[in-house]
Amino acid sequence: MTQNAGHQQRPGRRYSGLDAPERTRQRREALLDASLELFASQGYSATSVKQLCRQAGLTERYFYESFRDRHDCLVALYDELVDRLRATTVAALDDEREADAVTWRGLSAFVEHLTADTRRARVVLLEVVGVSAELENRRHAVLREFAELTTAVWLRIDDQAAPTDRQRLAAVGLVGAVNHLLVDWLHRGQQEPPTVLVETCSALFEGARRQLDA
Repeated sequence: MTQNAGHQQRPGRRYSGLDAPERTRQRREALLDASLELFASQGYSATSVKQLCRQAGLTERYFYESFRDRHDCLVALYDELVDRLRATTVAALDDEREADAVTWRGLSAFVEHLTADTRRARVVLLEVVGVSAELENRRHAVLREFAELTTAVWLRIDDQAAPTDRQRLAAVGLVGAVNHLLVDWLHRGQQEPPTVLVETCSALFEGARRQLDA
């Protein structure tokens, strides 16, 4: 499909002020926007390529210009959502060295980013679960990355060179707890405001860190 499109639209030609790579990028973004909407609202398993293209206002040939298949689209969406979530969280973790303050800011950024648009939360926390071995490996890698981010903050606060085994295991458990707390929140109809979730997560992190320091 990509070769045919490239043959019909020669490199360097511009349409509506856009060159071919920019038009391809915009079509890909439109398809990712469509996948976020449909995977979150009706579920990945219930969504077809045809529906994604209809939502994006594109023909199927443009879908296959950007993605091998529907699974490839889900992986790309998940990676994009996780990248934004990680960047938002890291940006909140500035040079503050007071443990409780930096914990609150990091968790606030993380929780608020997901709950501000629950479509993000549904895809990241629910729709990718159990889809494939590839996505399960990727999902667990992401959880480990956030656990490593947690221990990195602890090391910075304590001027410590490397995490202990207890710190590493505690970080894995805490990240898993936050993940499940948000999953439960989604399943129960989002009853609590995000601030309550942040307070609960902060209490878990602060309590665990104090026990580790004892």
